[in-house]
Amino acid sequence: MRLTEIRIAGFGGQGVILSAVVLGKAASIYEDGFATMTQNFGPEARGGACSAQLVVSDSPVLYPYVTQPDIMVIMSQEAYNRFATELKPGGLLIIEEDLVRVSNLNRDKKVYSIPATRFAEELGKKMVLNSVMVGFFTAVTKLLSADAVRKAVADSVPPSFRELNLKAFDKGYEYGLTAKVGAPPELEEVGYAQE
Repeated sequence: MRLTEIRIAGFGGQGVILSAVVLGKAASIYEDGFATMTQNFGPEARGGACSAQLVVSDSPVLYPYVTQPDIMVIMSQEAYNRFATELKPGGLLIIEEDLVRVSNLNRDKKVYSIPATRFAEELGKKMVLNSVMVGFFTAVTKLLSADAVRKAVADSVPPSFRELNLKAFDKGYEYGLTAKVGAPPELEEVGYAQE
């Protein structure tokens, strides 16, 4: 894996930090790469702004902070409004399609969307939406192997929730395998170019 800067953002309670931990663990432990993670969150326990910055590479990471993300995973409108402009030209944007409305985005960005919260609710617990997003991320980016990320998910959640989180990962991964690059419906209506 080449050096890749990733920002994951949303609000407290969505599992933003855990998502970054899982992906960093997959890169550094299960794929013998390197990863650094920094996090930022508001004072609220739930509902406040939250973000994690992850740098993964196949060689030691010399600078641990994200300067211009190659990939962004956005799970709330507030996070989109705050961070979307930082995405690198040609970067990849992954959004929670029921919570994020994309606007004013340069057309050189690749956009993937998933109804992760809805999928998590269908599985019985809204709190596993982060595992759905991690599975989707794994499928659409192909940055890390599905096996490595799946092991990291299993290793990062309490045993009583392991099976549910693995089902959530699989749901997101399967959805990602069929995902197409393009814009959410609201941008398609205004002529956003699809690939």
